[in-house]
Amino acid sequence: MTVHFIGAGPGAADLLTVRAVALLGSSPMCLYAGTYLDPEVLGHCAPDAELIDTQHLDLDQITEHLVRADRSGKDVARLCSGDPSLYSALTEQTRRLDAHSIPWDVTPGVPAYAAAAALLGTELTVPEVVQSVVLTRTRARSTAMPDSEALANFAATGATLVLHLAITRVRTLAAELVADYGRDCPVAVVYRASQPDQLILRGTLTNIADQVEAAELRQAAIILVGKALARTVSCAESHLYDPARTRHR
Repeated sequence: MTVHFIGAGPGAADLLTVRAVALLGSSPMCLYAGTYLDPEVLGHCAPDAELIDTQHLDLDQITEHLVRADRSGKDVARLCSGDPSLYSALTEQTRRLDAHSIPWDVTPGVPAYAAAAALLGTELTVPEVVQSVVLTRTRARSTAMPDSEALANFAATGATLVLHLAITRVRTLAAELVADYGRDCPVAVVYRASQPDQLILRGTLTNIADQVEAAELRQAAIILVGKALARTVSCAESHLYDPARTRHR
């Protein structure tokens, strides 16, 4: 028996990997986060699979289901929204599985920020404009952030910022970022990227909060900030594809 942690991607049923689809189809039990997934994703599960929505369960309750599956010799598909490497509680869950000597593995998924960038038609790293992307979050009612990871520290780099779990604090965050990025810095908010009710908001640090509040967004949205998000970006061309670059055969 193995617990398969599977990146469900941003939510669309056709954005899962081939491996993810195969594991879903062969696992007798599937635990999924109903808050973020399009129900069509569960269509990849076997018709007789036991489906358990974890949105109202704590980690100990989730572990109880996994231990029960282990005792029955049943593989489990543990669906994580986006990619398991980001904000998935993978560390806490696998630590509990290790304590019970339950085998597990990880299948990556399309991260939400990548799906958002695709919808925006935006490359987040533009030659000689910005070459770094910071994936971070802020604290509201969630786990404390390390002191060294204050938003101001990241903003000082000028990197493209991708803020997760921060949509309820967008007005405060925008005000904090003005000093480093400028009032007219482009911002995009993407809600439920790739799902039927997806929503894209574009603006600047001075007006994005008004749009978010008017749309009444409270969850399942990410905020992207930086010069790369401008509709037109003046930039150099990549050295990799420069015709003048010496290429060795």
